[in-house]
Amino acid sequence: MGEFRFDRLFIGGEWVAPIDGGVRPSIDPSTGQPWGDVAFGGRADIDRAVAAAKAAFEGPWRRMPPWERAALMRKFADLYATRVDALAEVETRDNGRAVRESRGDIGLHAQYYHWFASLADKLGGRTIPMDDSVHAFTTRHPVGVVGAITPWNVPMMAAAWKLGPALAAGCTVVLKPAEQTPASSLALAHLFEEAGFPPGVVNVVPGDGPVAGAALVEHPDVAKISFTGEGTTAKTILKAGADTLTRCTFELGGKAPHIIFADADLDNALNAATGSAWALCGQSCALGSRVLVERSIYDRVVEAFRERAGRVRVGMPLDPATHMGPQAHREQLDKTLSYVAIGQGEGAELVTGGHRIDRDGMAGGYFVEPTVFAGVSADMRIAQEEIFGPVAALIPFDDEEEAIAIANSTPYGLAAGLWSGDTGRAHRVAARIEAGMVWVNTYRYIRWSTPYGGVKASGWGRENGIEGLDPFLETKTTIVSTTGRFPDPFAA
Repeated sequence: MGEFRFDRLFIGGEWVAPIDGGVRPSIDPSTGQPWGDVAFGGRADIDRAVAAAKAAFEGPWRRMPPWERAALMRKFADLYATRVDALAEVETRDNGRAVRESRGDIGLHAQYYHWFASLADKLGGRTIPMDDSVHAFTTRHPVGVVGAITPWNVPMMAAAWKLGPALAAGCTVVLKPAEQTPASSLALAHLFEEAGFPPGVVNVVPGDGPVAGAALVEHPDVAKISFTGEGTTAKTILKAGADTLTRCTFELGGKAPHIIFADADLDNALNAATGSAWALCGQSCALGSRVLVERSIYDRVVEAFRERAGRVRVGMPLDPATHMGPQAHREQLDKTLSYVAIGQGEGAELVTGGHRIDRDGMAGGYFVEPTVFAGVSADMRIAQEEIFGPVAALIPFDDEEEAIAIANSTPYGLAAGLWSGDTGRAHRVAARIEAGMVWVNTYRYIRWSTPYGGVKASGWGRENGIEGLDPFLETKTTIVSTTGRFPDPFAA
């Protein structure tokens, strides 16, 4: 970790001190204490980062042949692959994710950059059939400067999902990570510098959302905002960017249903359902926090969740044996515990967990027990609202129609999963679930080549896959006369 320095901003290819921000401590959520100093930018810092990105876009980056952009991206990806352990340590120190998870996740990120590099020189348009008098065709061009705003739960993964397609499309980027987890994005900037990207192509400016984030969204030279986070923030971004008509894509969270039918392979379904309930300390919008279980097996599933919760090793996140670390920051700890109280107040049965952990040297950290609620109805707040903590709500259903109705009963529509041994049922149910991604007899299988994004309150647009390039490109139509003649409309 010592190879990375965090007390400077990365702007225009240089490490610079903030103009109107400052240097702040970053809090280790496993101890509640500072672990490093991180530079924060203000409006003036965002202004100079956008200016650097604009100069790079209008200069070397836009003029660079796409295969040369691709080569730089591959060099960066190869460097990334050699630094997985160091990057995983930074992310774990910053957000408390168990290092075994961080390493597994970050170990895949180089493939995202390689995937998008492979598309950089394949962004062709198409020929449009017309009559013989004209030749019509389309070309695709980068939108310009992109403001990428990433969340605190998976800052490096979200950066890969935004930087990969933006750079492949020929855009330049100002990356603004969440204020709770700023260090890993600055660690990333070191690799862009080492890979030899032209100055200003990638700029990293941590900062507070209402200050640096707002300045980025409102800036007239920012063509597009790519944001991952919470829905109320997305609405603020839309309002702030209205005057400049800034394009936006949003990935906004979810309340994913994880449906287990009685004819499922129950052992595998439980592996996936319990794993997804408590992975990332419960802090992922794609986790199956609503577990819908056919009534004939409901009691077995409740007991299995109770037993497996007791096997989750909660501990210090840098310990490779730890399964689940703390909540990422104090506010999230308080939010999770408040929803435990809400669930009990609504009449749900607290099967296990639900308390802050203050034993075994964890008293200063933001640790919460893996939590299971049974007897949950679809209209309860713990079944409707995104908790973003290690809280599983188990909801019984009687038949296929009821399962679909419950699955679609929230404002969200990001992801869903279902387990069934009936292939016909799997297709029927998957087709009717309102979600951007549905997993059948598997869960949380996400890769660079598969489009990811939500419907309803879960967002706009898609990340990853070929579709992930679309938000960073403009389509231009060109029509060329093949005859060179245009009649005089006033001749007769």
